[in-house]
Amino acid sequence: MNSIAGQRPLLIWVIHLSVVALVLLWTIPTFGLFVSSFRDGDQLSISGWWTALTATERNQVIRAPAPDAQVQENGEWVISGNVFEDQSVGKVMAFGFSSKAPAAYSVGETAEMKRGQELTVAENGDFRITSPEEMKGKRGSRVFFTSIDPPRFTLENYRNVLFSEGIGRSFINTLTVTIPATIIPILIAAYAAYALAWMSFPGRSLLLAVIVGLLVVPLQMSLIPLLRLYTDIGIGKSYVGIWLAHTGFGLPLAIYLLRNYIRGLPREIIESAKVDGASDFEIFRKIVLPLSFPALASFAIFQFLWVWNDLLVATVFLGNNEEQLVMTGRLRELLGSRGGNWEILTASAFVSIAVPLLVFFSLQRYLVRGLLSGSVK
Repeated sequence: MNSIAGQRPLLIWVIHLSVVALVLLWTIPTFGLFVSSFRDGDQLSISGWWTALTATERNQVIRAPAPDAQVQENGEWVISGNVFEDQSVGKVMAFGFSSKAPAAYSVGETAEMKRGQELTVAENGDFRITSPEEMKGKRGSRVFFTSIDPPRFTLENYRNVLFSEGIGRSFINTLTVTIPATIIPILIAAYAAYALAWMSFPGRSLLLAVIVGLLVVPLQMSLIPLLRLYTDIGIGKSYVGIWLAHTGFGLPLAIYLLRNYIRGLPREIIESAKVDGASDFEIFRKIVLPLSFPALASFAIFQFLWVWNDLLVATVFLGNNEEQLVMTGRLRELLGSRGGNWEILTASAFVSIAVPLLVFFSLQRYLVRGLLSGSVK
């Protein structure tokens, strides 16, 4: 007995450490995504979020102005400029004019180029190309340089996402899809779960087995047949079609979860209500439904998150019409065809999770209240 009591503190510590580890596994990537959403796009593409507070070293190349921009100074032909678009973005450490040795010269040195031309680059990015004779050609020379850029944070990523054309319409479209697609399956599943849990009718066990079997059917297998059916009856590419699609895809899990929860309610409560003359509808509405609120809230969270973050079903049943494009589709369009705009991707992630987080924390409060009221009853 003493040995078991001595092991309990160790077990508690193991549990606490495991919980902390799980929290960190979820929190650290989310924090990194949050930091990246405020970083400059150029720095984000070459360094990780953990280097956000340190200077970044970059090898870059620019093309000097064409020879038609040269001016004559003190008997020499000069082309000047700055390697940075914004002279405050960093400082040059080394430079060159050959791709084989882009950092062969330090700031303050002079690089000898072709035909007696010389290149100098200052620390602030100012450069001069001088030549004893007039430079010819249609394109300017390439200048390679290594720069040290200070940490840069910006709100431009969020401006591009929040104020891009059509983002407001897509937000409304997503709410139009998500709210009915969450409420409808809950209403249907609640009635079906009560019937499967407390009502006796022929084929109940077979129907429950079919519902469990539908849990393992990939929804991708039914997309095209379902779209053809909707097109034939006139609801293809419409909100009604996508509401029904999400309802059908969510019902098996909803019925299964709610049936198991309702089945676990005290039998004495149901039997007492029947003895008092209550009908099944009255039992469901006045007793089962209030006690089942925790399960209803839990499924509402899952269904809302799944529909809000959905792209595949929305693309199939709504398409890419500008008037019906949802948030996930709009954010996909912002990324471009190659998906290389990391700064847009990170900012879009936090924009898209704002509403689901609000729903989650709101329902979590009601979930706890439902658990307490159910325990009292």
